Amino acid sequence: MVIRVYIASSSGSIAVKKKQQSVVGFLEANRICFEEVDITMLETERQWMYRNIPLEKHPDEGNPMPPQIFNGQEYCGDYEDFFLSKENNTVFSFLGLNSHPSVKDSES
Repeated sequence: MVIRVYIASSSGSIAVKKKQQSVVGFLEANRICFEEVDITMLETERQWMYRNIPLEKHPDEGNPMPPQIFNGQEYCGDYEDFFLSKENNTVFSFLGLNSHPSVKDSES
């Protein structure tokens, strides 16, 4: 499965941009394969994202804000969920990954 991070490239919110950068930066730094899906450019992807976020994660008013994270079709969570998993050192299980990808062989 592919990790998909739903972002909004033309967001006017500095907070949203920082959250998106935090998620993408972490994934890149840890060499976790992912794809960014820009909901401001692809209406069908934006609608898919909204439909596949659990109702309990929708705000009382408006639509869920990016970044939203999926592993294939499975919803992982939003930025707050990601941040908590980072703090608890459980990002790989949060993303539905078995373990950190091996970058180099461990020495004995």
